[in-house]
Amino acid sequence: MISAGDFRNGITLEIEGNVYQIVEFQHVKPGKGAAFVRTKLKNIKSSGVVEKTFRPTEKFPAAHIERADMQYLYSDGEMYHFMDVETFDQIAMTEDQVGDSLKFVKENEMVKMLSHNKQVFAIEPPLFVELVVTDTEPGFKGDTATGASKPAVVETGATVYVPLFVEQGETIQIDTRTGEYMKRV
Repeated sequence: MISAGDFRNGITLEIEGNVYQIVEFQHVKPGKGAAFVRTKLKNIKSSGVVEKTFRPTEKFPAAHIERADMQYLYSDGEMYHFMDVETFDQIAMTEDQVGDSLKFVKENEMVKMLSHNKQVFAIEPPLFVELVVTDTEPGFKGDTATGASKPAVVETGATVYVPLFVEQGETIQIDTRTGEYMKRV
């Protein structure tokens, strides 16, 4: 059990049957009255953020989040298939469950499955991926003073803004958290 007085950023808790992660917290000691803890909590399953206040003595059970390495096998149009590389168990997830988390992930790459009570609620792609640019307009020579960028489609079908010097067929590195171009490889 974690008391509200011991809250820290990143801790996951079970509150009223839901799993929340502490995004922000603040211990408040007003001049009059009792102290309290003001928090911003992110619902892990729905991604909604709520603000709640607690007395410092309130206690909540810690939510155990399991992270498992899984290999993204393939998509058959409506389902995405993953495999545990140690046990070879396979699971399938719908497009709604996956969301945007696989837009930079190629088949046969490793991802992390986040689950609570054996129920998968999120997929974490690798932090950086290397993908080939399949379609982009040619850049204009000498047009580099402005730091301009152009859209480029990578091999997974996602669109990334890249500098003008990046050409079709080149491999680039992308930060999957922000979707930004990092460098040529």
